Amino acid sequence: MHSETTATDERAAARGAVAIITNRRGELLLHLRDDLPAIAWPDHWSLLGGGCGPGEAPATAIIRELDEEAGLTADSLTELFETRDEHGSGQIITFFAGVWDGDEALLPLAEGVKLQFFAPEHLGILTIPPYIRDGIYRHPAARPS
Repeated sequence: MHSETTATDERAAARGAVAIITNRRGELLLHLRDDLPAIAWPDHWSLLGGGCGPGEAPATAIIRELDEEAGLTADSLTELFETRDEHGSGQIITFFAGVWDGDEALLPLAEGVKLQFFAPEHLGILTIPPYIRDGIYRHPAARPS
């Protein structure tokens, strides 16, 4: 007897991690994704992060992804919750929160188009994947006061 694994099974098991990075002003660091049809959510503002490697824990993946994508090390990275990217990659995404107070324009961006801090009240005008928007609004620091 042999095991049959379908693409759906593999997608269901796929995991990723993203980070809600805020600065002392309460702004959120967002990443403008490349406009490439082969990626999930092209030309959308998202959070920094990415997929977990085989056997890699989300907590390890987010530290690696922040470094690889933006040369960034966030302070007090905390695991928040999980959600599924139902309409994109299909991955189960672990959300983390951290703090970083640097100048985003000086980060060595290795993927995507741009990094920019946004005040929570400006998020409504941005094109953000639904699961990312939901995750941001679940995080208390992202709620407009």
